[in-house]
Amino acid sequence: MSTPISDTFELQLRARQRELQARLQAQRGGARSRADVAADKRERSDDDGMRRDEAFDLGTVLGEREAAELQAIDYALRRIADGSYGLCLICGTRIPAARLHAQPTAERCVDCQARAE
Repeated sequence: MSTPISDTFELQLRARQRELQARLQAQRGGARSRADVAADKRERSDDDGMRRDEAFDLGTVLGEREAAELQAIDYALRRIADGSYGLCLICGTRIPAARLHAQPTAERCVDCQARAE
């Protein structure tokens, strides 16, 4: 992928990375662990036990999703650095820029992604 286009995607990926890191840090209560924050929320909650469990489960799932997205961003940034960003990991063809704009962490072209799913 050409350098100016890679630079555009790198800026987009880094902005999303900062956003996710800030969100995870806020969910975790800053420097505190997620388990500590969750325990505090459970203790302070006046809701019934079912609602506390649902809120805890949702928070855990969202945190895991954000952590997985951060990992995908890190991998995409490494591919930008080594020059392989924008190439399908399966067939090696160029991933269309429109797909990368929609999903900047895309690792496969549309056809290979469809086969993988």
